Amino acid sequence: MFRLVAAVGIPVLLLAVVELGLRLVGYGYRPSAIVEVKMDGRTYACDNSRFSWRFFPRHLAREASPYIVPKAKPDNTCRIFVLGASAAMGVPEPAFGFSRMLHVMLADCYPGVQFEVVNTAMAAINSHCVLPVARDCARYEPDVFVVYLGNNEVTGPYGAGSVFAPLAGNLSVIRAAIAVKGTRLGQSMTDLLAAMGARDGTPEMWRGLEMFVDKHVRADDTGLQAVYSHFASNLRDIVRTGRTAGAQVVLCTVAGNLKDNPPFGSQHRRDLSAADAERWDKTYQEGVAHEEAGRYPEAIDTYLAAAEIDDTYADLQFRLGRCYGRMGEYEKALERYVNARETDTLRFRADNRINEIVRDTAAGHRDGVHLVDAARIFEQNSPHHAPGDELFYEHVHMNFAGNYLLARSVLEAVEQALPDRVRKARADDTEPLTEAQCAQRLAYTDVDRYKIAEKVLNDFLKRPPFSDRLYYAEHIERIERDVAALKADVTPQAMAQAAEQNQRAVENKPNDWLLRWRYGQFLAEHVRDHRAAAEQFGWVRDHLPHSWLAHQSLATVLAALGNADEAVRLYERALQLQPTSGRTHFFLGEQWHKRGKTDKARKHYLEAVRWEPDCVPAYNSLARILAQEGKLDKATDICRRGLVFSPDSAVLRGSLGTLLARQGRRTEAIEELQAALRLDPNSAPIRQSLRILQHGPN
Repeated sequence: MFRLVAAVGIPVLLLAVVELGLRLVGYGYRPSAIVEVKMDGRTYACDNSRFSWRFFPRHLAREASPYIVPKAKPDNTCRIFVLGASAAMGVPEPAFGFSRMLHVMLADCYPGVQFEVVNTAMAAINSHCVLPVARDCARYEPDVFVVYLGNNEVTGPYGAGSVFAPLAGNLSVIRAAIAVKGTRLGQSMTDLLAAMGARDGTPEMWRGLEMFVDKHVRADDTGLQAVYSHFASNLRDIVRTGRTAGAQVVLCTVAGNLKDNPPFGSQHRRDLSAADAERWDKTYQEGVAHEEAGRYPEAIDTYLAAAEIDDTYADLQFRLGRCYGRMGEYEKALERYVNARETDTLRFRADNRINEIVRDTAAGHRDGVHLVDAARIFEQNSPHHAPGDELFYEHVHMNFAGNYLLARSVLEAVEQALPDRVRKARADDTEPLTEAQCAQRLAYTDVDRYKIAEKVLNDFLKRPPFSDRLYYAEHIERIERDVAALKADVTPQAMAQAAEQNQRAVENKPNDWLLRWRYGQFLAEHVRDHRAAAEQFGWVRDHLPHSWLAHQSLATVLAALGNADEAVRLYERALQLQPTSGRTHFFLGEQWHKRGKTDKARKHYLEAVRWEPDCVPAYNSLARILAQEGKLDKATDICRRGLVFSPDSAVLRGSLGTLLARQGRRTEAIEELQAALRLDPNSAPIRQSLRILQHGPN
């Protein structure tokens, strides 16, 4: 017994002492998804911007949209937690996600009830991350859990195609690792390893799906079976967590773009011989030639011949679907589109097995669990049952129409799940809000339509792996036409209408922080009324005291109003709340730079590029400081370092060209300035610098 105590008890005691000591000195962060804050003598539950540090390297960590609710649920309140990843969050614009529409629909149908729809979803996470979120939500009197989850099971932490925490075959090992990372001792070990250098394969910065372009996972990969098993176990535990807390659970299958989203990755079957591969490729190319010439029957016959050699190549399946669609054989087209998704080796979309697990999990519970089969609902509401760009921005993220369809579908299930005390309060004969009415309540304007479409085009569709897919040029040309048409709609009259719609939405729902925050953005960016914007952001800061974003937003407009001291204070507070915000470091560096405090400015500029290596303004400002100090070589190096992460930055290439010219490196300077001008043909300063360098000051 003594030997047992010595071997086990003493080490455990020592670890406990170290853990306690680290907590006492304030080391580390709170690992829970929900933290509590005091405000006006009351305790509130709110999002923890550091929660995902347990699952991601800090420079890649994602966050939920801010939320805050009273810890003790008020009387006559229905509390609904939404769980999931980026599609549930509402990416690319959470203000118009399905949870927001669900909220306004419920409020309209039950005018005497206070609804709290708390969206805990965040980008890039999967069920390994959502289960701890669910356990935290269970402590705050939930009435309903809504779970929309499944797209990131392969690419998220502990998935078979992840660039984050690697896959482990044993679920207990994964959960133990997550638990250890939640301790202060585990955090210290993680920090130590990070200080020693990033793990091989860890991206230096967030690049979205581009980070996974080499993470192919075939349909027959053994790791995929572990992913399915882990997802099933995690989903069962999420349901059990909700039910144990007294909540009804709404499980949703996951919809995806089939018709307008070619596969991201294609690979041949493992045992394909070299001779068969050559024969397959020759046949496939013949089919491509037929398809491009519009000879669809011949293309189908040729593609089918290639499929007899190897039918696991996802692009082949998608081409067949497209050709069948051109021929009007829509059932066959849908079958091939599904096959293309199932054989896609870059698995960014939930496949059939993921959705089968959701259905099986719901069917396995007699009471308290409701199924929304979103995958089938989207098929039923799509032309020829093949969901496409009518409902999606790209592969899985829904546009406004798609989010509305999901919200209407979830509403029906949620109404069945509501407590009796709430259902009795339903207004008689009240129909759910229409899509247009939701747009009015959420202030979704023509300006938003254009800005979101432009963001999707430039930040998603024009970057890998989207840019590596079939029919890319044709697709981009169509999207660019759509974006140009939306831009043309943003007339002065449309801007005035958008301002009025934002103002009316805030007046109708003055306690909605997101409406106020977006109105503040609109006032600052489009109306240039920084004083009115500060009023909106000030309200948000007062009601979301835990949010670094609220402090940063207010600081930025106060800086524009000339209140530099208060701006500095707010930026510093924002960094206390979230020290990894590169953009906040840059803004604070700017304030010190304007005051001539170059040492402080340099410090924050360096922190900015540490956390956001593509922060072009920070590199440019650093180069300016170094150039003023006469350190032209170091300034040049800073510009080159920035161009590694932002090679298409006209600003950095222009600065680099100017620095090279000052060092007498005329040929190199001209090359950089010419490259900058190609990137930004309308830049008068770059054009002037190049003209002087080529032809002299006259």
